Amino acid sequence: MKLRALLVVLAALLLTDPAAEGKRWWSHIEFLAADALEGRDVGSPGFEKGAAYVEGQFKEIGLKPAGGAGYRQPVKLESRILVAEQSALALVRDGAEEPLVPREDATLSARGELDGSIEAPMAFVGYGLSIPEANWDDLSGIDLHGKIAVYVNTPAPANVSDNVKSHVGSAGERWAVLKKAGAIGIATLPNPRPPAGTTPNAAPQAAAAAGAGRGGTQPAQPTIVLADRDLQEQAGQVVSIALTRRGAEKLLAGSGHTIEELNQLIADKKPLPRFPLAGTLRAHAAVRRAPVDSANVIGVYEGSDPRLKSEYVVMSAHLDHVGVGRAVNGDSIYNGAMDDASGVASVIEIARLLKESGARPKRSILFMTQTGEEKGLLGSKYFAAHPTVPFDRIVADINLDMFLPLYPLKVIEVQGLTESSLGETVRAAAKDLGVDVQTDREPEQNRFIRSDQYSFIRRGIPSLAFKFGYEFGTPQEKIRRDWVRDVYHKPNDDLKQPVDLEAAATFDRVILGLLQRVADDPARPAWNDTSFFKRFAR
Repeated sequence: MKLRALLVVLAALLLTDPAAEGKRWWSHIEFLAADALEGRDVGSPGFEKGAAYVEGQFKEIGLKPAGGAGYRQPVKLESRILVAEQSALALVRDGAEEPLVPREDATLSARGELDGSIEAPMAFVGYGLSIPEANWDDLSGIDLHGKIAVYVNTPAPANVSDNVKSHVGSAGERWAVLKKAGAIGIATLPNPRPPAGTTPNAAPQAAAAAGAGRGGTQPAQPTIVLADRDLQEQAGQVVSIALTRRGAEKLLAGSGHTIEELNQLIADKKPLPRFPLAGTLRAHAAVRRAPVDSANVIGVYEGSDPRLKSEYVVMSAHLDHVGVGRAVNGDSIYNGAMDDASGVASVIEIARLLKESGARPKRSILFMTQTGEEKGLLGSKYFAAHPTVPFDRIVADINLDMFLPLYPLKVIEVQGLTESSLGETVRAAAKDLGVDVQTDREPEQNRFIRSDQYSFIRRGIPSLAFKFGYEFGTPQEKIRRDWVRDVYHKPNDDLKQPVDLEAAATFDRVILGLLQRVADDPARPAWNDTSFFKRFAR
C-alpha cells in the first residue's frame, strides 16, 4: 500500500509544473495587488478594475455566465457616514446632561439606523448572549423593551464548543436575540486587555470599520451595508455605540458595579451580573447616505452528467480589500496581496487547470469572486439570498481567504475539517499530493465563521476554508503568527513580501482535486451528526 501511495504522488507530480503554475498564479496577484488598484475597496475604480480583470480571465478560460445575465451579479450597497459635528451622545441623570466625548468616551456607529434624536433607558445584560445548548441566558428576567442593551463583546464562559460560541457571538446572531427581547440598540463595553502575544478576537469587518490594523486611529471610515434592508442583520438597531474604558466608567456610575469588577469576573470566567443603569442615554446622529454599486463576478464550468450537471460546487474568494487608509512608513495603499488577491488568483488558476486538463466533472462548478467581504460578508450574503443558480442545487462551498503560502506546503489547516463529509474528501485529495491535513490551530480566532463560507453555512451548505498549516513550536508557526501581527490589514500586505510560489501551486492542485472529487461523488456532501451547523441543513 505504501508503494502504491508513493506511485500516486509521483504520478501527480510528474503531470504538473509547480514552478510555472506558481508564476502564473503570482501574475494575477501582480495585477490585483498593484498600487494602481488602490486596495480594491468596494465602489472604487480599483475594485472595478479588479472585477473587469476577473471577468476577462473567466471569459478567456471559457467559463459560462451564470444565470444568463453575464458574468456580473450586481450587488446594491449603501454607504453611511456620520456627520461628526452634527452627532452627539450624552448621559442624562436627574435632569442633568453629561456629554460623552467622541472617541475618548464613546463612538457612535453609522451601522445603527438613527438619523435624528433619541433618548432611551439602558440595561447591562452581561455578555448579551442566549445559548440554549449550555442553558445560558443573559436575557432571562430582563426587561429590554425600548431600551439600549449594554454588554461586553466577548465570549461567555459557557460550556460549549468554540463553534457554538463563534456563532452565537456573531454580530447578527447577538442582535437577533437582543432585538427579540425588545432592545432598540446596543452599547458595548471594552474587552479586557488580552494576554500578551494574543490577537484580539474581532470580526475583520469590525476591525476595518474602526481603522484597526490600518496604522492606528484615523478618521471614521464609511459603514457599508447591503441596500436591501431585509438582508441587513442589524435592521432595527437604532443606535450602535462602542464605549472606551473611560466611557464605561461614566455609564456604570450609580449602578453599584465597576468596570474593574466586571473585568475580573471575565478574567475568572464567571457569569456577569445584570442590572439597570442609572438615567438615560441621549443620542443625536446625522448620517450621509449614498448608493454604492458593486458586483460578484461568477463563471460556471458545466458538468457532464445529465443527472448531476444541474447541481453546483461553489469555489469562492473575495475580491475586495480595504482601500486607502492612514499611511504606515509612508505607504497608504492597503494592497491586499494575500488578503485576498491570493484567493482570487487561485480561483482563476484552478478554473484554468480544470479546463486545460480536459476534465469532465459530473456536477457543475461555479467559480465566484465576491464583493464586500471586508464590510461584513456582504457579497456572499447577497448571493446566498439571490443565487444565480437554484440554491437547493448548491452542494458545497470551498472558500479561499488569505491561505498564506509563506513556506513549503506540508500540511493544510482545514477549517470545518470535522464538521461534514467534506473533511474526508479533502484528506483524500491532499494525500494524493503527499500533503497532510490538520484542524484549525487557533480555534479561538473563530475563522470558520469569519469569511464568506459562513454565508453558505448559515443556509445549510457544507463548507470548508483553508490556511497553510504548521506544527506548534516550529519556524512555520512563528512565520504565520508574525504575518498576522505585522502584515494583516496593513500596507505591507503587498507584492514585496516573500511567498512560496511552488507551494501555492501545489495548494491549488489539492483544491482542484477536492473540487473534482466533490463534483464526481454521487452523494452530496453532508454535515456530520455531531456538527453544530447541521441544524441549518434543509
